[in-house]
Amino acid sequence: MLKKRVILALIILILGSGVAFFVFKTEPKLNKNFETQGAFWKKFPFRLGLDLSGGSHLIYKADVSAIPANEVGSSMDALRDVIERRVNLFGVSEPVVQVQHGSIISGGGEQLIVDLPGVTDVKKAVEMIGQTPVLEFKIEAPTGAPQKATIKDGKVNVDIGPQFIATELTGRYLKRATLEFDPNTREPIVSLQFDETGTKLFAEITRSSIGKTVAIYLDGAPVSTPIVREEITGGQAVISGDFTPKEAKLLVGRLNSGALPVPITLLSTQTIGATLGESAVRAGVKAAVIGFILVAIFLIVWYRLPGLIAVVALSFYTAILLAIFKILPVTLTAAGIGGFIISLGMAVDANVLIFERMKEEIRKGHNIHDGIHDGFKRAWTSVRDSNTSSIITSIILFWLGTPLIKGFALTFGLGVLVSMFSAITVSRIFLFALGIKKSNKLTRFLFSSGFSK
Repeated sequence: MLKKRVILALIILILGSGVAFFVFKTEPKLNKNFETQGAFWKKFPFRLGLDLSGGSHLIYKADVSAIPANEVGSSMDALRDVIERRVNLFGVSEPVVQVQHGSIISGGGEQLIVDLPGVTDVKKAVEMIGQTPVLEFKIEAPTGAPQKATIKDGKVNVDIGPQFIATELTGRYLKRATLEFDPNTREPIVSLQFDETGTKLFAEITRSSIGKTVAIYLDGAPVSTPIVREEITGGQAVISGDFTPKEAKLLVGRLNSGALPVPITLLSTQTIGATLGESAVRAGVKAAVIGFILVAIFLIVWYRLPGLIAVVALSFYTAILLAIFKILPVTLTAAGIGGFIISLGMAVDANVLIFERMKEEIRKGHNIHDGIHDGFKRAWTSVRDSNTSSIITSIILFWLGTPLIKGFALTFGLGVLVSMFSAITVSRIFLFALGIKKSNKLTRFLFSSGFSK
C-alpha cells in the first residue's frame, strides 16, 4: 500500500511539473505595444480583458424602421443581449455591449456599440459578431396592394407574384432551432421552436392566413413559402429549401447563437488601448506572488512538515487553475485577478481545518498514521460546508452579476473547486506517502504546530 502511495505521489509531482511547464512556457512575451510574439506560443496565451490589454471598438447601426416606436427600446435591448451572448461564450470574455439611442451624436438613429477585449484584429472582431441571420415571417399583402417594382439594367420589372408584408414575428422570439430530415425526401430541414410570445404570434398569423402563403425570410430573402392549411398552435415552424446538410447545420448554429431581432450595419471600427494597461497586470501578478509567499511561510512555520506538503499542494493548485484559465479560456480583468488572489488565500483553509483536527487526534495519543486518517475524516464535513457556501455565492454572482462581476465570480468559483481537490486529494496522498506511523521526538516536532515543541 505504501509503495502505491509513493508511486502515486511521484505521478502527481510529474503531472504538476508538466502543468506548470504548460502554464509558463506557453505564455508569450509582451512587447512595448502589449502584443504577443511567437507563432507557437500564441495558441495558449492568457486572455486579458479590455481594461488590461485593449481591444476592438465596433459601432453598428440598427434598422428599426419596421418596428413600432413603442417597441424600439425593447428590440434594441434584445439585440444587445443576442450580440453579447454570441461573443461571450461561457460568459467569461467580458465584452462591453451598449445601446446608444437616437440623438444628434448618433445621427438620429439607433446604434449598438461593441467593445471586444483582447481582439486587436478588427477583421477578427467583425467575424466574432458573425453573419447572424435576420429571421422574419411575412404574410400576403391584402388584395389591391401596390405591386413591387424593381429596376435592373435600366429596365423596370414589376413582380406580379404575391406581395408580403412584415409581421411582429421575428427571430427575437426564437427559442431554438434543430436540424431534421424530411421522412419522405430525406432532405435536410430546419425546425424552429418559438418561445411563449412567439407561439402566440405564430398561432395568430396562421389562423388569419389559412389557404394563404406565409413567407419565411432570412437576411431579407425568402427561403421558404409554405401554404398554411390550418392554425398552428404548437409554436413550431419549418424552413425547407435547397439546403445541403452542411448548410442546414450551419444555419441551425447561427439561429441558435441568436437570430437578430433587427438588421444591423457596421458603421465604423477602431482599435482601442487598455484602460489600465500593462502596469496593472504586473501589479496583479506581484500581489499574487507576494500573497503566495506569505501564505507559504505561514504554513511552513506554523504547521511544519504538513505545512510544507500544503505548500506543494498549493503550487499544484496554482498550476492547475492557471492552466484552466488558458484552456477555457478565461478572460482576466482586474476583477478576475482579484478573484484569483482571494481564492489563493482561501485555498489553504481546508488544510488549516485538516491540520488542526489532525493535531488534536495526535494529542489524544493516536499515532501519526491514525492521526492523519482521522484528521481528514473528521474535518471533511467542515471543509465541505465552507466550500459549498463559497461555491453557491460564486454561482449567484455569476448568474446575476454584470460581466465584470461574472469575471470575478468565475475565477473565484474555479479556485474554490480546484482548492478542494488539492487540499483533500494531493495533501492526503503526500502525507500518507511519507509512511510515518510511530511517534518519536522527531515526528512529534514535525507534526506539532506554532511555537510548541
